Amino acid sequence: MNKNETIDEKCNKPALFPVRIASIDAGSNAIRFVAAEFTSPASYSVLTAVRIPVRLGKSVFFSGRLESETMNAAITGLKAVMECMSQFNVTMYRAVATSAVRESVNGDIFLKRIRKETGIDMNIINGSEEARYVYRAVSEKFPFSKRQYALADLGGGSLEVSLCDDSGILRSESYGMGAVRLMETLADADGNIEQFGRILAEYTATFNIIGLEHKREIAGLIATGGNIEALARLASSPKDKSGIASLNTEKLQSIIDDVAQLSIKDRMGKLGLKEDRADVILPAALVYLRLAEIFGVKKILVPFVGLKDGILLDIIDEMTDHETRSAKIERKKMSGAMALGRQYLFDERHGLQVAKLSVSLFDQTAGVHGFGEEERQMLFTAGVLHDIGMFVSCRRHHKHSMYLISQSDIPGFTPRQIQIIAHIARYHRKGEPSAKHASFSAMPQEDKTLVEKLSAFLRIGDALDREHLQNVISITSSVKGNALSLQIIGKNDLLLERWALGKKAAWFEKVFNLKVVISG
Repeated sequence: MNKNETIDEKCNKPALFPVRIASIDAGSNAIRFVAAEFTSPASYSVLTAVRIPVRLGKSVFFSGRLESETMNAAITGLKAVMECMSQFNVTMYRAVATSAVRESVNGDIFLKRIRKETGIDMNIINGSEEARYVYRAVSEKFPFSKRQYALADLGGGSLEVSLCDDSGILRSESYGMGAVRLMETLADADGNIEQFGRILAEYTATFNIIGLEHKREIAGLIATGGNIEALARLASSPKDKSGIASLNTEKLQSIIDDVAQLSIKDRMGKLGLKEDRADVILPAALVYLRLAEIFGVKKILVPFVGLKDGILLDIIDEMTDHETRSAKIERKKMSGAMALGRQYLFDERHGLQVAKLSVSLFDQTAGVHGFGEEERQMLFTAGVLHDIGMFVSCRRHHKHSMYLISQSDIPGFTPRQIQIIAHIARYHRKGEPSAKHASFSAMPQEDKTLVEKLSAFLRIGDALDREHLQNVISITSSVKGNALSLQIIGKNDLLLERWALGKKAAWFEKVFNLKVVISG
């Protein structure tokens, strides 16, 4: 194995079965590794599964830094993982790090050490990406229908809550309240369950958990993570033929009452829990119970799969899917943007229409701007999401859109790209990009230029759906001298769209030094 053998660099090669692949999940409470042999896209057997008890979140959530001792222990464990992959003849792998590394100021240094000392290429993923992998794993076992289910994945550092059906993740939120963090909160409450419960209720009262306003539509709560699996085992919860356990909330409450009376040592001795499970299982159990209350369910479904399993399946999907690599990435980004838009109840048809028209003009003027696929995807996403600020208020909604996007995770985009997308959306109306705007002024010059030019396309796309009725069917453009000629084809007379375009084309003219002329 070496760094050139990651799935991300091989995914477009044809899959030859059987194939052995592996996933590594550097979580906040432990590092998990699983290697499996796939004999077909739908059939595999686990060769080995290892849990390395290194708590990366030990100090990160309070000091902001990964401790040297913790990093050293993790690297020692990852060296053993590398040897294990060689032993089992693993040919492809993917390694990810979650909230502890994501939130640490020295996370990049840690990843460089991992690469140098173990040969493992590890990448940080955001909460939305975690939710996507978990959904992929659960969907392999659970028969999602058109009814909507809540899916909750509680790790050491974060909680991801998604609303799902058989079409995928409809909406998703990530909260910084994992089991390791909450363990400290419980300690601050001197172990008082009632006091901790009140604190937890206050935390969750601020949740913007999707679907709460439509609680009756939730068909059930599915929970993943090591803690809920341990709780289901303690409850001797019955399993169906797919291996999915049903944990009754009354039984969960009984376990909470019992566990609260035991010391960490007794939980290990009497309940058979490992030390790094025994100390976090109580706050985790309280979170799951609280989620059941929020979603109004009397049982929690536990599928006994998680992030590491989803990564394996995602690798196989990429190996056997005949889409191009760029098409897969674009599909993932599109799905993330749509999920975020739905979370804020956006006008879906308008967002897609504006994105389509903006990108159409972008594609037709490639010789003018010289941008590529990355910029195209950022423009499209900004177009989809440009109006989500309406969820907050119609007044100044462009600024609200910028804030909501900038504070969100969109799978497939880096934090820098998300900030660029947020600013493109912010400038779809009203004032143009200006040094007087603090957040824009703080951006690197290269990013400012991107925002200036891509927002010019977005303004035109938005103008062409002024009435939110999708009257424009297509636009055709041509550059002649210092003029950009636009021919608009659509339904009705398009008078309002033409008027709006006349007003909003000024920024495009300024940025590209081209006079916009409406023909036809």
